[in-house]
Amino acid sequence: MKKAFLAATALVALTGAAASPTPSLQLGTLAKLGTVSDRYQAYNIEMVEVTGGRFWAPYGGPADERYRQRPPIDLTDPKLVALARALGPSLVRVSGTWANNTYLEAEGEHLSSPPAGFVQVLTRDQWKNVVAFSKAVDAPIVTSFAVSNGTRDANGVWTPAQAQRLVDLTREAGGTLYAAEFFNEANMPSAAPQMPKGYTAANYGAEFRLFRDWARKAVPEMKILGVGGVGEAGLLKDVPVPAEMGSHVSSEDMMQANPDSVDAVSYHFYGSVSQRCLGLGIGTAQKQDALTAKWLDLTVRDYRYYAALRDRFEPGKPVWNTETAQAACGGSPWASTFLDTFRYLNQNAALAQQGLQVVMHNTLAASDYALIDRDTLTPRPNYWAAVLWKRTMGSTVLASPKSPSPALRLYAHCLAGKPGGVAVMALNTGEAAQKINLGGKGLGWTMTGQPLDTRAVLVNGKAPALTADFKLTGLDGTAVPSGVTVPGHAVAFYAVPGAANPACR
Repeated sequence: MKKAFLAATALVALTGAAASPTPSLQLGTLAKLGTVSDRYQAYNIEMVEVTGGRFWAPYGGPADERYRQRPPIDLTDPKLVALARALGPSLVRVSGTWANNTYLEAEGEHLSSPPAGFVQVLTRDQWKNVVAFSKAVDAPIVTSFAVSNGTRDANGVWTPAQAQRLVDLTREAGGTLYAAEFFNEANMPSAAPQMPKGYTAANYGAEFRLFRDWARKAVPEMKILGVGGVGEAGLLKDVPVPAEMGSHVSSEDMMQANPDSVDAVSYHFYGSVSQRCLGLGIGTAQKQDALTAKWLDLTVRDYRYYAALRDRFEPGKPVWNTETAQAACGGSPWASTFLDTFRYLNQNAALAQQGLQVVMHNTLAASDYALIDRDTLTPRPNYWAAVLWKRTMGSTVLASPKSPSPALRLYAHCLAGKPGGVAVMALNTGEAAQKINLGGKGLGWTMTGQPLDTRAVLVNGKAPALTADFKLTGLDGTAVPSGVTVPGHAVAFYAVPGAANPACR
């Protein structure tokens, strides 16, 4: 009898038959934390992409090469349009440092070089292509305006002539401006050439009032964003600003100069810079840190910094992150790999829980941090992650289910397009597989990649792709039972339509 009992015990241990069942995630009882915009997951196309110019150099060139001349992006390419349309409804921000000193041609003008006080020339046809792209992919335009020396009067004060020209041309092309910052990264006003020297918060305060009053009359439908600061919670905090980036101006001081003046508070976020900007002396993104809590949680730190400024000077206003990516200065080599997908999705989810309304990835198709390879138009792992987010994670944000391990980050939203349903996103940053109990049957999508810095991600073991007739394939969900296993170093999405969460009705 004793031998039989021991044998039975051994069998139970081997089969796991007597193991404690995995507790249910209780998806039906997850509390509602808030909602995000239905255009929450957005992206940037840099102004210098539209005009053509010197943008971040591809890796593999001279060791000290930071920029390389690039031709204008073709926004009429049907493959690019199809890929962007799959992310809609969204927002497309056409801005960036280069927008601060870009000259828009007048009707009938055809310039071979920019006028004094500008660095780039934006042709009217190029901007019309932006408008056409925006409409084709269901992504209204977010932008910023030129503020360089060429926009200023004899006293050095900003004038809205160029801004008005952009508004007029947008309307002429049948489009609208959804939202805009006064100018890009106002806390570093001299980061680009042909910008005023010695620019202060007082200068910004006075000129922002000019901008605000002009905008309310000239383009009343456009949301005013501001001030678009970057790095003040960590990247540039307590670190001397490199001379080449100009003087630092405090977002706090700029917001204090004009309280209650914007429709949404905006900021930018980069956890670090790429190797291209090693000379700035502020460190670079480290590959070995990509899956650590320290790296993944930096985004929440910066959100809270700017949200606190919002609470003081723009109480009750939404917060937008209008530019973010793996690392500033074009991204590290691993920004284009599956390894960065954990950061990309964690940022989406963590900031949604904090209350962020819009997050704009930099860029759609330029440099290493892009969702799409510019030269081949091949989607990168973060692109496929963005598509799966769009298809599953609705606009209602829920509290996170309880995770069985610190290595497994769980997030939940109401399921897109299915009342009562819940979507779960699981980020397994550890090597060990993790079991969870969804509490009901559903569909699952598991993203894997070997090695982790691969650009060839798999979804449910298949390679997703864009067909010759511009349809996405390889993204079908697989039927899953209540109990599922998230492989080590994998990302999984689960759709549970029968979760019956009352917050999702």
